[in-house]
Amino acid sequence: MTEPVRCAWCSADPLYRAYHDSEWGVPLHDERALFELLTLEGAQAGLSWLTILKKREHYRRAFDGFDAARIARYTDADVARLMADAGIVRNRLKIESTITNARAVLALREADGGLDAYFWHFVDGRPIVNAPANLSQVPAHTPLSDAISKDLKKRGFKFVGSTIVYAHMQAMGLVNDHTTDCFRFAELTRPA
Repeated sequence: MTEPVRCAWCSADPLYRAYHDSEWGVPLHDERALFELLTLEGAQAGLSWLTILKKREHYRRAFDGFDAARIARYTDADVARLMADAGIVRNRLKIESTITNARAVLALREADGGLDAYFWHFVDGRPIVNAPANLSQVPAHTPLSDAISKDLKKRGFKFVGSTIVYAHMQAMGLVNDHTTDCFRFAELTRPA
């Protein structure tokens, strides 16, 4: 059986393919999952996404299933525990940013209803479909990711530069950047 055509960035690794085929670019509205992806995108800075995918299950255990209310209460003892955990990226700034971001998520829930309402209002609830013909047409950031990044930073979020925010937008399906030759492009743009 012939393998379907996938976006050129997707390697043959089964974990990577599963992520590409079932998650990347699919509109996501779950608060916990949105916080998880934002955290993992920040953790990925300077590393490969596959490295983070391989650590994902451990991240879920280490960070209490990405329960923002629990993470917001983490103390210095939790930071020390996480710094000793080889199953995650042991970067103090990235660990501390997760705690800071959990607190910012709680504030965002109070002010704007949460991550789901916050991100999706930027696109009036409908994904942006860019229809790139090839990987070279997929940007690393856009004016929209620049604006969201700037706003998130004003709200106290850390590790939310424009490139990280754009990767998050792609991962959560706010933007569909599957290339037009990829089998997922047609699946995700098919009328409901």
